[in-house]
Amino acid sequence: MLGFSPFKKHANKFNYIPRYYDPEKEAREERRAELRGERAEDAGREYRPGQLIRTQRAARAARREREEGRNRTRIWKMAVGAVVVLLFVYLLYPRLANLFIGMGGAPARTEAVDDGFDPYAPIVIVPNDYEEDPSANE
Repeated sequence: MLGFSPFKKHANKFNYIPRYYDPEKEAREERRAELRGERAEDAGREYRPGQLIRTQRAARAARREREEGRNRTRIWKMAVGAVVVLLFVYLLYPRLANLFIGMGGAPARTEAVDDGFDPYAPIVIVPNDYEEDPSANE
């Protein structure tokens, strides 16, 4: 019967001082309690049937609305990016391509130089009207 005495005036007391305090954990627990419908301001109120379901539905609706807003913003960004790319392709790409093509290789021939030969001129076919002399064969 160690530690038991019928003549004690008070119970054993423990002097417990917590070593670690985690404010993030408390904030996390408060958010969870709020999602469960156990907010601090609801402590004095009486429980209403369906309170948890309504609280969860409201939280779910708010989350969906935020996600829809993000998705809408993402779609607008992609549309603007597509327009910028199309404008680049339509307006700037031909000019850049001509610039780079003109820089490489020999300079292009101009029509001002006329040496009498045009490789792209149509070929003129002349019929053979040459007649051989029959006496030359004998």
